[in-house]
Amino acid sequence: MFLRIVFLLLLAANIGVAAWLFVAPPRVATALPPADPGVAPLVLLSEREPDPAAVAAELATAPQSPAEAARALCLRVGPFPSQVDLRRAFNALTPHVDRIQFRETRSRQSRGFLVFLAPPDTREEALGVARQLSAKGVRDYYVVTAGEQQNSISLGLFRSRDNAERRRAELAALGFTPAIAERVEELPAYWVDFAYAPESRFDWPDHLPDFLEATEQQIPCF
Repeated sequence: MFLRIVFLLLLAANIGVAAWLFVAPPRVATALPPADPGVAPLVLLSEREPDPAAVAAELATAPQSPAEAARALCLRVGPFPSQVDLRRAFNALTPHVDRIQFRETRSRQSRGFLVFLAPPDTREEALGVARQLSAKGVRDYYVVTAGEQQNSISLGLFRSRDNAERRRAELAALGFTPAIAERVEELPAYWVDFAYAPESRFDWPDHLPDFLEATEQQIPCF
């Protein structure tokens, strides 16, 4: 009997909840504000009204005509040894020219002339040659310990070939047979290309006083 009463009570409760959900008014969702108080809402660029002053300034500056572009002179200035130097030159020239761009090239450059004795077959033989050099008063030498020229004996690195030849002659007079090899490395170089109107009398060295070694060459306009 008790279980029947509990069942009826639960059934009545479920019927009452279902009836309330059916006749209850729909819940109105509360709209959240688009932004917090005091914070300006985000606006897409396409939604912004154009600034009349900016539009007028843009229209006042007419693009360069084909005739003016054809009369322009184009120069390539450089080389600049590093990207830092390139950036400095680029920024210094930009306000004074019509068009500007930069480029990177790579070139083989001499890093000096090495005087050396060819490597013998073994390390012990190389050390024996070093003792012979020392016995004849030669102090400026180095036995290479690793790499492609291992066991060769370096007798000096010189900027000019004339000095390298003199060093080789000195060693040859002592009974040795040294050789000379030029050390060449591939190094990057940076250039600035720009176009300017000939009537402007633009003189780029005035704007690059720290780059006295830079040279110019005329190039086809870009």
